[in-house]
Amino acid sequence: MTEDFRVPLIIRGQIIDDAEISYGGRRGGVSFSAPDIAKHVSRLPLRTPSAMADLYALSFDEILDFLVALGERLDFGQNRHLQDAFRLSCETSGLSESILRTHFQHIGAAFDRGEMRRMMDRSCGVDYLEGWVDQGPSRFPGLTARTRAFGARTVHVIAGNAPIVSILTVIRNALTRSDAIIKLPSNDPLTAAALVRTMVEMDPDHPLSKHVSVAYWKGGDEQVESAIYDPRGVEKIIAWGGFDSVKHITRYLQPGIDLITQDPKLSGTIIGREAFADEGTLGQVARRLALDIGAQNQEGCVSARVIYVESGTDEEGLERANRLGRLTFDALQRLPDHLSTPHKAFDGALKAEIDGIRLNDEEYRIFGGRANEGAVIVSQDDYPVDFSRTLACRVGNIVPIDSTETAVRAVNAYTQTVGIYPDSLKTALRDRLAFQGAQRIVSLGGAATMQHNMERQDAIEPVRRMVKWVTEEQASGAMLAALAG
Repeated sequence: MTEDFRVPLIIRGQIIDDAEISYGGRRGGVSFSAPDIAKHVSRLPLRTPSAMADLYALSFDEILDFLVALGERLDFGQNRHLQDAFRLSCETSGLSESILRTHFQHIGAAFDRGEMRRMMDRSCGVDYLEGWVDQGPSRFPGLTARTRAFGARTVHVIAGNAPIVSILTVIRNALTRSDAIIKLPSNDPLTAAALVRTMVEMDPDHPLSKHVSVAYWKGGDEQVESAIYDPRGVEKIIAWGGFDSVKHITRYLQPGIDLITQDPKLSGTIIGREAFADEGTLGQVARRLALDIGAQNQEGCVSARVIYVESGTDEEGLERANRLGRLTFDALQRLPDHLSTPHKAFDGALKAEIDGIRLNDEEYRIFGGRANEGAVIVSQDDYPVDFSRTLACRVGNIVPIDSTETAVRAVNAYTQTVGIYPDSLKTALRDRLAFQGAQRIVSLGGAATMQHNMERQDAIEPVRRMVKWVTEEQASGAMLAALAG
């Protein structure tokens, strides 16, 4: 019997759970119901900006107090809303149950007081969030200035590929003293709702609870979106969507609305000739490459897909590349199940592409790919497979090259993370990769760590973009008199 999942509409501390409309899940086989947002849409935007003043009655430490208390209530073993979100995600997400369980068990830990403070210090600076900061001497004698970071009225169109997106959205909204409407994704429609519902249960009248709403509607509903994407009630849209959804949002852009995109990217790898120094080194490289391909089932933009390997393209070079392919596939199968598993919903079109090239052993060697275990495709020349942009479900493509110049030229504005071995090659290439468009450069095996990337993504600082930087200036009478002549 299929479980009946209900996705609430939460508007500024009020929970609406009448579940009038049924929606299909992203991956099929499951549905969920939600309220008819058209009946409530006029209440979602905050039409009166001064209504955000209650957020400024809170100190930054008081905001941290609330978030830390929220984290304590996000115990997966005790919080039924998280448990519901987990069960639904097991049906709709591309992550396996074992991976999702690890994510959900650690949600509360994300609300660590010290790390939240450090995150804001690294992005905006807590002093700018707390008050007006003197900007120092001016080149105009008699002119002084102070700047403060103010929260904005926002819509967050979030992604559902991992729970961290919901977590970051709730934390960022609170710490920047912003007002958020969170549009829930169909492949994870309950995680953000679970976080906000827990906030409401803590204190529905708390300013942080009163300035976050969550809603599900089907993207493209013009009646709903034209009412929400209106500069009278929304100043910024933070969109994690794909090309089509972001392009759709742009139709509503007009003066007064700032679009901040966290659009999908492709990530890859460059491996230097040093990987082939000896068998032990090659084995280590294969294990690290397997991490970059397989972590989180390759669901994230950070995951490696095309791997350029400086093995050479002569007969011996191809043998080296094929050996790395075999070792990497074997290492992929040994990754711990809290990090990676055979994909529960292997892409049928990708499987057909793999099967279509399997017999062409003059151009490709394929390790795995028989079922849902993942695969490593080794090109037998120096260019990727035609379907490289659709690689997913733990499938990587090793491309042998004679020089890393080939790999550098392949990087462009759609490239997010580049994993590199050895680190000396990373240092040598990092400037040129940045010129080409790469946005994050890491040691091979570190693509999924993201330890220093919570404030920087896709070559922007989203938190700095989320706030409004307001400057107040003061000019002395003598300066103004001199200007007036």
